[in-house]
Amino acid sequence: MAADETTAKGRDYSDEDLQDLVASTDTGGRAPTNRNVALLISALAFLWSVFQLWIAQPQLWFAEYLPALNSSQTRPVHLGFAVILAYLAYPALKSSPRDRVPLTDWVLGIVASGCAFYVFLFSRDLAETARSGLPTQTQIIIGAIGIVLLLEASRRALGPALTVVGSIFLLYAYMGSGWLIPDIIEHAGLSLNSIINAQWLDTTGVFGIPLGVSTAFVFLFVLFGALLDKAGAGNYFIQLAFAGLGALRGGPAKAAVVGSAMTGLISGSSIANVVTTGTFTIPLMKRVGFSSEKAGAVEVASSVNGQIMPPVMGAAAFLMVEFVGISYVEVIKHAFIPAVISYIALVYIVHLEALKKDMPALGAAVNLGRMFLKIAIGFVVSGVAFTALVYAVKGVQSAAPGISGPVITLALLAAYVGAVKLAASKPDLALDDPNSKGFTLPTVGQVFPTGLQYLLPILVLIWFLMIEMQSPAKSAFYAVAVMLMIIVTQRPLKALFRGEDINAALRFGLNDLVEGMIAGARNMIGIGVATAAAGIIVATVTKTPIGTELAGLVEVLAGGNLMIMLVLVAVFSLILGMGLPTTANYIVVSSLMATVVVTLGAQEGLIVPLIAAHLFVFYFGIMADVTPPVGLASFAAAAVSGGDPIRTGFTAFFFSLRTAALPFLFIYNPTLILYGVDLGTWPGIVQAVFVFVVATFAMLLFAAATQGYFLARSKLWESAALLLVAFTLFVPGFWLDRVQPRFIERPAIELAAAFDAAEPGDSVRFVVHGPSFTDGAMKDLTILHHIDASDPATGRADAAGLFLLPEGDKLYMDEPMFGKPMQEKLSGFDFYGDERVEVISLLSPNHRITKYVFYIPALLLLGLVIVMQRRRQTKPAF
Repeated sequence: MAADETTAKGRDYSDEDLQDLVASTDTGGRAPTNRNVALLISALAFLWSVFQLWIAQPQLWFAEYLPALNSSQTRPVHLGFAVILAYLAYPALKSSPRDRVPLTDWVLGIVASGCAFYVFLFSRDLAETARSGLPTQTQIIIGAIGIVLLLEASRRALGPALTVVGSIFLLYAYMGSGWLIPDIIEHAGLSLNSIINAQWLDTTGVFGIPLGVSTAFVFLFVLFGALLDKAGAGNYFIQLAFAGLGALRGGPAKAAVVGSAMTGLISGSSIANVVTTGTFTIPLMKRVGFSSEKAGAVEVASSVNGQIMPPVMGAAAFLMVEFVGISYVEVIKHAFIPAVISYIALVYIVHLEALKKDMPALGAAVNLGRMFLKIAIGFVVSGVAFTALVYAVKGVQSAAPGISGPVITLALLAAYVGAVKLAASKPDLALDDPNSKGFTLPTVGQVFPTGLQYLLPILVLIWFLMIEMQSPAKSAFYAVAVMLMIIVTQRPLKALFRGEDINAALRFGLNDLVEGMIAGARNMIGIGVATAAAGIIVATVTKTPIGTELAGLVEVLAGGNLMIMLVLVAVFSLILGMGLPTTANYIVVSSLMATVVVTLGAQEGLIVPLIAAHLFVFYFGIMADVTPPVGLASFAAAAVSGGDPIRTGFTAFFFSLRTAALPFLFIYNPTLILYGVDLGTWPGIVQAVFVFVVATFAMLLFAAATQGYFLARSKLWESAALLLVAFTLFVPGFWLDRVQPRFIERPAIELAAAFDAAEPGDSVRFVVHGPSFTDGAMKDLTILHHIDASDPATGRADAAGLFLLPEGDKLYMDEPMFGKPMQEKLSGFDFYGDERVEVISLLSPNHRITKYVFYIPALLLLGLVIVMQRRRQTKPAF
């Protein structure tokens, strides 16, 4: 279909229809016409936001006048707000009324909220009874009702998938065995009382870690994003992207990618990103020659990728903190490079599409390479400015520690007033109609000064996280506090500088504040319900054998092959994600599969970092928003573009292949996620820059190979060669392992001596052979033990918990000492079977040539492809 025909076709949905689509999936599709009911729902949402701000920072000056709540009290209140809003905001069925709240929904919402608040009100009684294993009959009844109503709230807010999965896990916990349950995960079955006790009355199920993360961290970041968007930051980011990239070939598509990346910083919803940016970008993409399906697919691929972009990452970043046991800053460090290079590759994919179709630019064409250079210079300048700011603030804190706080606060206020004054001197940003013939691109000079104040709360967030090393909750609290000040005062300040009515502007500002607080809470309904319902799965995994035995089941299905198992986990994540929101999907799959990836990798001699396994699961969880037949983001994009949703979904999945390839790559090369790279030293920073540059270059080659176009249309062998070059740049160690072994085998009998001879910071690697605890089959497991400076000078093997039994030239072992590091690592072996557990080899690192030598043949092959394609090249590569 030609560009003018697609533009003429328009889209099938009005703006009101699209907003309703977002509301029905993210914030609740019910809009009561009764003003009092609407006000009550809004009041509940507003109170929820106020409550979350109160519990986020109890150290403020008024803390002594308000009671402090612990986590076992805040989580029930959090869920209480979430479930009553779920029943009031989400209709039960498509045929249910949306302009009023039926009496049944009032009753169900109040009862569900009451069951949650019961846990809050009687937390002390529960500690003495249910949590001590002695629940009362009343507690059991309340817990049973609460679980059922939570699953129904989940069905309304998130669709049936999580409700079905949660119900299946409850049935499995109760039944234990049956013709549908594999023998390997059978168990005796739990009593109804014990299930309800564990799931609702204790702190391990519904009120466990996932809901705790939602309560402590996620809400504040979602509220921060809602306030930023309400203040106008979303529009500012979109306009800035168009000003910077719109004049390139296929510029609207590139601007859609970058705009979605920036809005992804403040939004965890793929569908909201698609509708927010897509209503503007998709018509412009169609104008320059993209088909309806490709325009929608570009928007989907870029919007979904917003969930892998730190700092929010669809709430998964905060869950990883708890599940992996590392700091939030570490999670951001590991997630940053894959997210950025994925976006850079998507910009390049769009560029290749524009070259293939010889698409025009909106206005005078600009060179992409020069644009990338400007962006790189911008990053360097920003880095230097931020470094100077760090030293300046630290200098003030050292020179005048007593008054440094007020001085820095005044400086921040002065910067804010100056930014608003600059913005007031420019016209307010307004999106032009993308379908109008007279559409003109804004310039960076016009857009950039109008929103500098929106960068201040982001700077505050980064400062407290990265420099002050504060908790995510405390950092988000201060960022939200700055955002509250901005949203209330920016309109009056602009009015003051422009000589307009300040009182009217203040009313508008207060209205923005209230609406932002309400929007933040309504955006949290689905996440709050999802994390609570996913806690049912987490508790079942811990209370039944499925958590420990699933590794054996997956290993059998995969035939002991790590790559096959990774494919199975990816497919499992995709299938689950077709009906689950990203957060719930991540919780479910990571609970079941993350440790399995690590375990099976160890059996192949590959040490897979736990964070790499969690990121692998997360990446494929978000891909489900793209994948037909259920990909909701694809349906939303098709609603905007007027294209076919299934074709849009398949095209978006094809564009997202780079995102699907990354998790496999960082499993085999964890350096891609900066694992083991110390960013606190100059050598570590240089290594990180090197990894980023090489990985970006490799990902661009991968994109060119999958698109069938590099300097010209690629022949089949050229695409295959580009894939080979990209793979070599990503994982050069793969080829080195084929040439030289990574380790030299030494006699196992030397293991204890190797422990004592190792220097602090070194690692000892050895292979254990023995019967599996699950099925008795013999298996090998590679163990990696790090030597710490606190370890004793001798007897380190004993200190680690190993019971070594040398017999001649063989080294057997008994069950490790409980509570020691080796106890958990060796828990998969049966030490009481007929076959003994044996250390079969000690592995010492081999002195090998550098793996980067394989870059030479890869670059030579790339040079050959370039020479061949240069002969056929008809237009500039950039």
